[in-house]
Amino acid sequence: MDIGALVRSMKARPDFAKVGMVLCHNGIVRGTSRDGRPVKGVRVTADHAELEKILAEQRSRPGIVDIQVRVNEGELKVGDDLLLIAVAGDIREHVIPVLSDTLNAVKARVTRKTEHGVD
Repeated sequence: MDIGALVRSMKARPDFAKVGMVLCHNGIVRGTSRDGRPVKGVRVTADHAELEKILAEQRSRPGIVDIQVRVNEGELKVGDDLLLIAVAGDIREHVIPVLSDTLNAVKARVTRKTEHGVD
C-alpha cells in the first residue's frame, strides 16, 4: 500500500487543475485494542460492493474531484497499513468533511476486523 501512489494517480488526472487540496488518511494496525488490551495483529475483510456505493455517494458531493480508497485485507500485524483514503477537491470546506464521512462509512459499512490478542 502506497499513499504516494494514490496522490500521484490523482495528480495525473486531466481535471487535476480543479484540485486545491488532497487530504489523506493512513490507518495503521495499533498494538492495543480500543479498550487497551494488547493486540498482536488483526484479520481484515472488506465488502467491495459497499465500498463502491460509498465512493459513488461521496464523489457526487460539491467540489470533489476524486476519492481513492485501499483496504489491506488478510492477516496484518501491528504497524501494518490497514486503510488508505485520499480525497481530492477544490477547497478544504468540501474536502475535510468528505474525508471524515468516507472514513466513518468505510469503518462502519465496509471493513470487518478481528483482533488477535497477545498470547
